[in-house]
Amino acid sequence: MSPTPADSDGRSDSREPALSLDGIVVTFLDGEREVAILDHTALSVTPGELVTISGRSGSGKSTLLAVAGMLRTPDAGTVIVAGTEAAGLSPSARTRLRREQIGMVFQGAELFPSLTAFEQLELAAHIQGGLNRDARDRAHGLLDEIGLADRQDHRPGQLSGGERQRVGIARALMNRPSVLLADEPTSSLDPERAREIMELLAAVTAERGLATVVVSHDPAHLDLTHRELVLESGRLRNLEAASG
Repeated sequence: MSPTPADSDGRSDSREPALSLDGIVVTFLDGEREVAILDHTALSVTPGELVTISGRSGSGKSTLLAVAGMLRTPDAGTVIVAGTEAAGLSPSARTRLRREQIGMVFQGAELFPSLTAFEQLELAAHIQGGLNRDARDRAHGLLDEIGLADRQDHRPGQLSGGERQRVGIARALMNRPSVLLADEPTSSLDPERAREIMELLAAVTAERGLATVVVSHDPAHLDLTHRELVLESGRLRNLEAASG
């Protein structure tokens, strides 16, 4: 594992971050009591860095990822993606920033059952408004890169769990994002396939200079990450400090 300096609240080193969260607060009502699931949470991730976040069920990991992906607006705090602060943007501008700068990988890949692997990537380009020859060439290149060039005409039901997750990663890379967010991408896979997916995420992070955040309950692949953080009581801490 390549060490990257970080303090206890999840801040990275002095390089310009591609993703920066600061003072993030998200609350919910538990009866008449207001509970902060994220309590002035901070996270900064630089290009080429892969960060994993663990925590008990219900600790707010998926909520944090939704805030980072601009799918949820926090009650307080700032979200900066690729140098642009999300607060104050119009809904259309937020959507454009998310589509252009953020790639998301979901727990179950969430592929369309009627589309082939290649068509999944074509659809991603179409949604962004850029389905053309270059996008199709990029889709072919990505499927070749993830080792599925010979499976591009297969639908999800014809692919293994690991193959489906690979397609999900390739789809997330179609818009050439600067930030990659993955929510439990290995939870439904056996240890060997889980390792392969984490190795792929580490490789694309390094090769493309992505700022990658992986929410995972599995500590078996921490050697592939730069930092391991744990979400406790609404805040991020270094895993070593939290377990010490």
